[in-house]
Amino acid sequence: MPQLDFTMPLWLYWAILGIFPLVAMFFVARQQRNPGPAGPSLFIAYLFWLTAGFLGIHRFYLRSAWGFIFIPVFLGILYTNSIATNVRDGESRTYAALQQAQTAAQARVPAADAPPEDVAAWQKAQTDLKLRQAEYDTAHAIYANALQHGRWAAMLLGAILLVDAVLLPGLTRRRRAAELANPSVEIAHPDAPDVPAIGTGEDPTMTVHTRLTDAIEWVNVRVGEYVSYWAVIAVFAYYYEVLARYLFNSPTNWVHESQFLMFGMQYLLSGALAYKEDQHVRVDVLYAKLSRRNRAICDIITSVFFFIFIGALLWTGARFALDAIHVDEHSFTEWAVQYWPIKLAIPVGAALVLLQGIAKLIKDVLIVTNREA
Repeated sequence: MPQLDFTMPLWLYWAILGIFPLVAMFFVARQQRNPGPAGPSLFIAYLFWLTAGFLGIHRFYLRSAWGFIFIPVFLGILYTNSIATNVRDGESRTYAALQQAQTAAQARVPAADAPPEDVAAWQKAQTDLKLRQAEYDTAHAIYANALQHGRWAAMLLGAILLVDAVLLPGLTRRRRAAELANPSVEIAHPDAPDVPAIGTGEDPTMTVHTRLTDAIEWVNVRVGEYVSYWAVIAVFAYYYEVLARYLFNSPTNWVHESQFLMFGMQYLLSGALAYKEDQHVRVDVLYAKLSRRNRAICDIITSVFFFIFIGALLWTGARFALDAIHVDEHSFTEWAVQYWPIKLAIPVGAALVLLQGIAKLIKDVLIVTNREA
């Protein structure tokens, strides 16, 4: 089976983080406005083709029996890959023995007046060298044969997938027409998912609105929604890692590094949305028992500590980010990803939380002064 040596370029990594959420938000908004025709979806068919086409899942989604063609080809790839994995150790072992035999044969070359025992030792080394060479040639031939069969199977699977990529629009249209024409086929019309309300509901300011605070919260909601779609990227990234590691025997280093950095930025940038929805940890042994106005008074008093903390985070985070930008800091791994965008997320996230804290303080004051209306 051919190995994968793909390493994601850094420009592509940052482009995906920047563009994918916008594309996802566009499609989600369009789907909400226009659910579209019932039946199989071309987008889902291509998604199955991209992520699980090697098993024919896109064909099964369209209820086509031709999907069974993919299974034996894929099993053949797994079989040849397992053979190559097993014999690779044997090839490495016989190659190491061959290198030792070559070294021994070169070291035992007798001189013209060498005694008979040296000549016999040299002849024995030559015989051992020929034996090790034969063992290595056999092991290498088995390994190369397994790789060759794996390549042919992979090329066949790739050709079938390319053909299906062209045929999918027509297959989807015909499948949808067949389902609409057959009254016995029940067409699903999924309802909107029942998403439970988030937040504890203890924050007294969640029902208070002003133009300024609504504008701040609109920004934080949009930023939180934007970075939430990064979780979808992680699904595809780790899916690729599993296939590369267990199917192509080509584990990566960049997938894990790219994802934990991405989730770190997501954690920082979504903090303001969590604050708006009252999702941060709170010691509410007494807070939950207070009246709405007394909760607002309590929040105003404790906001002093909040602003001290968030101000320190904003100041130190900005220094870290500026230093990273100044020296063009990169990671010490072989991927060498830039660190300044990750560190820049610290002051940006802190600034968003600070704005949300200001909005909350304004609404707390309105509640205490009975001017929230």
